[in-house]
Amino acid sequence: MHKVINQEIKQIISAYPEVGRILEEYNIGCVPCSVGSCLLKDVVGIHNLDPEKEATLMYRIEKAIYPGRNVPKPVVDASKKSAPKKITYSPPVKKLVDEHVLIKRLLALIPSVAEYTETSMKVDKDLILRCVDFIRNYADKYHHMKEEDILFKYVDEKAEVIQIMYKDHDTGRGYVRQAVEGAEKGNKAQIKENLLAYRELLTQHIKKEDEILYPWIDRQLSTTQVGEVFQKCNAADASVGDALPRKYEKFIIELEEKFLQEVTK
Repeated sequence: MHKVINQEIKQIISAYPEVGRILEEYNIGCVPCSVGSCLLKDVVGIHNLDPEKEATLMYRIEKAIYPGRNVPKPVVDASKKSAPKKITYSPPVKKLVDEHVLIKRLLALIPSVAEYTETSMKVDKDLILRCVDFIRNYADKYHHMKEEDILFKYVDEKAEVIQIMYKDHDTGRGYVRQAVEGAEKGNKAQIKENLLAYRELLTQHIKKEDEILYPWIDRQLSTTQVGEVFQKCNAADASVGDALPRKYEKFIIELEEKFLQEVTK
């Protein structure tokens, strides 16, 4: 089993699909992950399961991989039902979680933007470029850069989970570039395809950060480090001022009102 837990999860799931189904029961979403290069031991460790759940999970995985092996079943005390763990964040990490809310509001609007683009007589280039402006200047420069330049520096940046986050950021930037190219050419299909791909990527990315990555990083930060991250994030925010987040919140409100009106016409 030592050899298996040090294998990449994608290889394990490919060889033993039942492992993927077991992980999904524990809300560990490795099956749809496009990378899948995390080691099994890291996949389990980062989710911070309580000891009984982790022991049962590893027992089931070992049985799925070695069905003929006599694996001792973990003893579970049925009288001690563990309550679901409530996720709490340190103040600077909570600020990043809160920033996700505005980004998710844009993601929720992307299907409407894509449909509007597809059914309009001509491409509304200004609309697409304003959405791109939000993505590049709020989601990326204002938010992602605080992750990349500050938060991720407090853990091992070579860790697979961090590398996946970097890859997601780069992939998202690629989708945005393609959407801009589509707007410049008036190519509706290119705009729609890349905006929807960005939405799917960022939806899963934010979920991984809120539920897995951020709590994992928080568990590693000392009180002193939390204070340092807080100061650095505040300094980064101060460098752009309050006007930037207010500007993009106003844009999202306008976009929500626009498409609410389109629906109710």
